Amino acid sequence: MNESAHHPLPEVYQSYLEYADLTATTRQKQMKAVTTFLWKLHTYLAKKQLALEKLSIDHIDTFLAELNAPYALGTRRLHRSYLRGFLRYLYHQRGLLRRDLAPLVVGPPEFAQSKPPCFLRPEEIKRLFENVQLSTLRGIRTYAMLHLAFGLGLRPKEISLITLDDINFSQRRLSLKCRKANNPMVLPLSKPTLKAIVTYIIGARPSSDQRTLFLNITKPYTPVTSTAVSRDISLLMKKAGLEATAYWLRHTYAQNILENGGSIFEVKEMLGHDHIESSKKYLHIHIKMMREVLFNETL
Repeated sequence: MNESAHHPLPEVYQSYLEYADLTATTRQKQMKAVTTFLWKLHTYLAKKQLALEKLSIDHIDTFLAELNAPYALGTRRLHRSYLRGFLRYLYHQRGLLRRDLAPLVVGPPEFAQSKPPCFLRPEEIKRLFENVQLSTLRGIRTYAMLHLAFGLGLRPKEISLITLDDINFSQRRLSLKCRKANNPMVLPLSKPTLKAIVTYIIGARPSSDQRTLFLNITKPYTPVTSTAVSRDISLLMKKAGLEATAYWLRHTYAQNILENGGSIFEVKEMLGHDHIESSKKYLHIHIKMMREVLFNETL
């Protein structure tokens, strides 16, 4: 059991946790993990007899190197994220640091472990849409979700958060306010996508005061979760004989942008990536497909 379960953290750490909770900079389900991380930081600094106001990037690099050694890449990224949040607080809110060290907390390149995104080919997309059961309420709802995932490259989470107020039916536009990297934007809705949404609203959406677009089919008619979006699309893919997930549709959308002459910067903007590096991985799938077509290689 963590020591933090028995002993409270010093005031500055506790104040940060309250600040993070109040400002929603840290999700509630992450608070326990952040608290554990801060306790490890406090223990390390106490052992080294280092005061927070004396922190340098060298101290931080050494701490992270020791802490992250046994962890996988995903956990290491989370640790850096937790630390950046705390450092920003120390500089901007408490004035304990002489400079903002948060931007200096970066990880090493991870080219070796990067895997190209998987995508669906045109005939697979066609098979996917053909397997939708528009005779059922769930099928009509999945059909609308499918259009949003394939036609706009939306994440399951983004689909689950869409509200009726986000849709401009007359101008065929969708406002996305809750994107992963906090990059809100307005996207055009194609006629098929808008038609699928309207069909769902008229023919399958329960009568409810809820403003969230997609609701559960049975009572209580609460908003669907991102897990439900992923599940419904994945079940449809399985029915179509495809070993794929909902995220393959997002990857397919990015690949289609490149195939139609779009730039990597367009991929970045349309997918709502915070950094261009997140978008560059899609170049790999494009190059792979070109090699397969031009050289008849099995990749």
